[in-house]
Amino acid sequence: MDRIAQRAGVNKRLIYYYFESKEQLFLAVLERAYEDIRGRERELNLTQVDPIEAIRRLISFTWNYYLEHPEFLSLLNSENLHRARHLKQSRKVLTMHSPLVQTLADVLRRGSKAGLFRAGVDPVQLYISIAGLSYFYLGNCHTLSTIFDRDLLGAKAKLERLSHMTDLILGYLVRE
Repeated sequence: MDRIAQRAGVNKRLIYYYFESKEQLFLAVLERAYEDIRGRERELNLTQVDPIEAIRRLISFTWNYYLEHPEFLSLLNSENLHRARHLKQSRKVLTMHSPLVQTLADVLRRGSKAGLFRAGVDPVQLYISIAGLSYFYLGNCHTLSTIFDRDLLGAKAKLERLSHMTDLILGYLVRE
């Protein structure tokens, strides 16, 4: 709390007054992080483009967001270590994710109706797969780079990963 107060240029008591506790401060940070990613996902206008392009945009966005915001992955790691103790207290988190699920469900429905995508794809499972392909790679890039003797964070490797993830997800979704 001392470092936070110093960086914010405020008195530590003011932070405690506003947030009441470290836990409430952490929850506010988590909620703000989720608000940011969900808000930026809305800017992708996934319902305004063809379904394949929408999926490509979501995969690319997720990958690049994680690359540009490693603090988001750190927050997720910390909250998972605590078994989502803070998020379970959130009144906002479920309402933030519902529009994303609805948007993805719409994209999948349009793709299926057009004969592009397989039917019956669960939008939550699909999103978890997209996020997981990025998250695991970036969360373990140092150990994976070492054991495979490859720089997984080099520019070429990052482009290859994005291409691979896109091929995987579209390979699953697209009907032949």
